[in-house]
Amino acid sequence: MAEDRTARVRALLDAVRASGRTALTAPEGKVVADAYGIAVPGEELAADVEEAVAYAARFGGPVVMKIVSPGILHKTDAGGVVVGVEGAADVRAAFHRIVANARTYDATARIEGVQIQELLPEGQEVIVGAVTDPTFGKVVAFGLGGVLVEVLGDVTFRLAPVDADEALSMLDSIRAAEILRGVRGRPAVDRWALAEQIRRVSQLVADFPEIAEVDLNPVIATPEGAVAADIRVILAESQPAPRRTYSREEILVSMRRLMQPSAVAVIGASDERGKIGHAVMRNLIDGGFAGDIHPVNPRADDIQGRKAYKSVTDVPGEVDVAVFAIPAKFVAAALEEVGRKGIPNAVLIPSGFAETGEHELQAEIVAVAERYGVRLLGPNIYGYYSTWQDLCATFCTPYDVKGSVALTSQSGGIGMAILGFARTTKTGVSAIVGLGNKSDLDEDDLLTWFGEDPHTQCIAMHLEDLKDGRAFVAAARETVPKKPVVVLKAGRTAAGARAAGSHTGALAGDDAVYDDILRQAGVIRAAGLNDMLEYARALPVLPTPQGDNVVIITGAGGSGVLLSDAVTDNGLTLMEIPPDLDAAFREFIPPFGAAGNPVDITGGEPPSTYEATIRLGLEDPRIHALVLGYWHTIVTPPMVFAELTARVVAEFRERGIVKPVVASLAGDVEVEEACRHLYERGVVAYPYTTEQPVDVLGAKYRWARAAGRLGGGS
Repeated sequence: MAEDRTARVRALLDAVRASGRTALTAPEGKVVADAYGIAVPGEELAADVEEAVAYAARFGGPVVMKIVSPGILHKTDAGGVVVGVEGAADVRAAFHRIVANARTYDATARIEGVQIQELLPEGQEVIVGAVTDPTFGKVVAFGLGGVLVEVLGDVTFRLAPVDADEALSMLDSIRAAEILRGVRGRPAVDRWALAEQIRRVSQLVADFPEIAEVDLNPVIATPEGAVAADIRVILAESQPAPRRTYSREEILVSMRRLMQPSAVAVIGASDERGKIGHAVMRNLIDGGFAGDIHPVNPRADDIQGRKAYKSVTDVPGEVDVAVFAIPAKFVAAALEEVGRKGIPNAVLIPSGFAETGEHELQAEIVAVAERYGVRLLGPNIYGYYSTWQDLCATFCTPYDVKGSVALTSQSGGIGMAILGFARTTKTGVSAIVGLGNKSDLDEDDLLTWFGEDPHTQCIAMHLEDLKDGRAFVAAARETVPKKPVVVLKAGRTAAGARAAGSHTGALAGDDAVYDDILRQAGVIRAAGLNDMLEYARALPVLPTPQGDNVVIITGAGGSGVLLSDAVTDNGLTLMEIPPDLDAAFREFIPPFGAAGNPVDITGGEPPSTYEATIRLGLEDPRIHALVLGYWHTIVTPPMVFAELTARVVAEFRERGIVKPVVASLAGDVEVEEACRHLYERGVVAYPYTTEQPVDVLGAKYRWARAAGRLGGGS
């Protein structure tokens, strides 16, 4: 059956191509719909007015009449659609009017006839479609509003193909999901039928990559089913050139030699201060890299106390990485030598390639690298840090605080912001990697490596684009169950306008596609640079929650309200406090305080009240996460609060009771030191903000859900 349907569609698409067209007519669209079981109304193609009258009479009720012309894609714009036509006289009049309007709209368009279509019953108008996204390839879309979809912008996306469960999830992913369930006396739509339309469209575009766009618009959803009033299918003008790909094992082998090298060559090494080749050599030596460091410079015998080589081919033994610190115009020739030497990785620091319009120069180095099997990092980067190897292969400030966070950036400036943040917050890193132009190595290579790296527990990535969105999603899906992946995607507002043949097609490249598909992959998306860095810093510190119940304990009612808002904004659940727990909290708070959630102990309470309520929150197994709101008073000074909180959390941790605890501290500057004290002891704390501690808790929850770890694991 599947072979029959693909054969039918294949024959049709080949015929459309042979005729020099990229857009299918409505009758051709119905052939595709019927082959894939996509529900469309009954219809016939009338070549003349008498056929139109006969077909309309056969349907036995009001009909929709539409112009059929390969040259007219937007039939409504051409005055080529009339709805609710009934009776022979009206059908004749509508036929003549539609044809006349079409000829006025485009005198050169070939008119094949008028489509006579059953009039669908009233229902909820939605759109189901598929588009070829420039990053993710075939993407299926669902949204509310039919022809108004671009105005309403209530659309959700998934990688195609989707299964039945993913299709159903799309119905709940739009803002107006409640409308589909029935509101204000309106009945719910047939969700299964609507999900099936989504699934079948997604399978169609997965089976036929040459289909660029599919629009079912509008789809009329009712309690009895979901039928597409119109189907539009558009073929791609051309297919993209296939991208070279590597197996998972190939990626891990080359990445292992890049991140854990035994020998590094610096091409363009120098004794002259102020040169990049000098800085790279200095950082490698001063950083304590235990492997061999080989300077390469044809005009020197000795560089920084080490024997220099005229060419990398003269270097004895195996070399894992060649770091380039020479002008762009010399890179291709030196890369040839790297290839002949059998070095698997080239780190290209020089700029002057595609980022400055030198696309041919970049294409040349890519071709050289592919010929020899050399993987390229860059060009146009600051280098990279692999701290557990004491490797600082960069011309920037060294950093050697070992930790569990891997950070990557496409931009050198962002890379240095990462470095400064790490230093200020004393964040230990497993690696910091610049990606630059991403001529070869990109985020999915790094995700594959860091997903397996035992030193890395959290991965945070700044990116401006993805070369291969599907490869990234595949790598993320492998990695997320083991450790969080945080992404800062720049250019959220730069969705470029493009000419499109359908409403769905106009959505290609939209940032909402990134948003939905990154979420589908389990990635935590950061709204800004500080968010990305704070998530990366906090997620390894916070334990995995064992359930959804969040309780706020605060010394200030105002903070409690703001913390409650932040909990709701992050999609977290404020626990409904049961009567026995409410009574237990009331034992420790003054009569003018407030139990419930938030638990308001008021600001004038001594340290013992904070300690008792925090103990109760950790002790009760029904509570899964604590949010603490502290207000600076002389009765309970900031460091007293910090020390007692850290001590109690540590005590419960030793007893095997481990819950995420975050804190918001309001007060004078002493709260900053108190926050540092807490953070270093596993309580994620921030001064002067109620939003940030809850945001990082929300990020931890999002990862736990995506990884299937909520309620289990650590």
